[in-house]
Amino acid sequence: MVALSSVTAAHYPSRVTANQAPGPGATPGAVTPNHHRRQVWSWWSWDFGSTALNSVMISFVFSVYVTKGVSGNETAGQALMGGVQTVTGIILALLAPLMGAWADRTSNRRGMLSVATLAMVALIGASWFVKPYPSYLLLGVTLLAVAAVVQEIAGVFYNGMLLQISTEKNIGRLSAIGWGAGYLGGVLCLVLVLFGFVLNGGFLHIPTDESANIRAVALFAAAFMLIFDLPLMLWGPNGTPARGAERFNVGAAYRDIGRRLARMWRDERGLLHFLVASAVFRDGLVAVFTFGGIIAANSYGFTQTEVIYFGLAANVIALLGTWGLSGLDDKLGPRWVVIFALLVMIAAGLGILAVQTKLAFWICGLVISSQVGLVQSASRTLLARICPPGEENETFGLYATTGRVASAIAPALVTLFTLALGVQWGILGIVATLALGLAIFWPLRIAGVTHDRAA
Repeated sequence: MVALSSVTAAHYPSRVTANQAPGPGATPGAVTPNHHRRQVWSWWSWDFGSTALNSVMISFVFSVYVTKGVSGNETAGQALMGGVQTVTGIILALLAPLMGAWADRTSNRRGMLSVATLAMVALIGASWFVKPYPSYLLLGVTLLAVAAVVQEIAGVFYNGMLLQISTEKNIGRLSAIGWGAGYLGGVLCLVLVLFGFVLNGGFLHIPTDESANIRAVALFAAAFMLIFDLPLMLWGPNGTPARGAERFNVGAAYRDIGRRLARMWRDERGLLHFLVASAVFRDGLVAVFTFGGIIAANSYGFTQTEVIYFGLAANVIALLGTWGLSGLDDKLGPRWVVIFALLVMIAAGLGILAVQTKLAFWICGLVISSQVGLVQSASRTLLARICPPGEENETFGLYATTGRVASAIAPALVTLFTLALGVQWGILGIVATLALGLAIFWPLRIAGVTHDRAA
């Protein structure tokens, strides 16, 4: 068994929580209870707003428009989407740890998060110009792929703030509420898009010429993200530079990252093991929402409207699962939450394959959706608990990088099983990815984290 290093109080920066008041001699500028509450709500709000990219642009609405309506050829559209995502994924693998190392040195998390967020808004808004002609296909898939990469880079700084707004006792709950807020935002976005832009022309009565009503969805998503992400850009925590005021150097940063990986192999083998395992099962989690709508349409006869309804239901059940079970992280420890949720998802995926009906897809698909946020949140809190103090951003950068390195596993397996056994068996690729990630993750024992002890 591999044991991860224990968590110490040094992981939690000194601050005043919502139930404390600054005492005599408090440091000027110390966080007050009201200020802390505002930071927490702002942190949740960012996830609420940023889900417009995932739920509307990538998973259920705009990506379908690009790969079908713009390309005119679903196969060509999907192939180009995958190719561009591969290239941008390589770029992210190179940039994410660098951005994290930079933030650890400057500690300007809020500023860097703001730049990344505004870039996402601009990329999403620019999707308005993607007209339904094949000549716009490359522009459409590039905007979506680059926006997804920028969002993951922003997530490095966003996740790095978690330790600044939480305590050892509530980090799991705060993380789960934030993840659930993302699903709540996804539900709201999809409802507004469905009734405002798509269903029977939408109550906004936007013209359908050149798919203007669907293209306008991009403007709505950009505005939604800007409104709800703005609070964290204004009030998010910055903190004190973890490594002093040293000047940032790109070459030195990559050398430091290389040394960090070597140190992890030598002294923090458990942390490295966790990064590898989580990269695999997180790829399966991403595939659930990336391929869920596609499999529903291609294998079980879902119409475009039914896909959106399924997306709504999936986000609602994911929200309920994440919030309803959020206390398990702090009570049982994140390791057992990850194991339990992955087992449930694997069983439900096999259930779809065993029955292969639309009703079975609805039921088992929603069971799978109920566990996705739980695994993502528990993985984030586990990493936050065990990452070395002062290296949160760099560690989350490596977390994003390993995720991208493994991002071809689920798509490749989905393609393999689809070609070998038929379109209905594509979901077996997702199940296999989750099972592989679970098999790698299972041997880990996490010393010092609630209810987990080194073996």
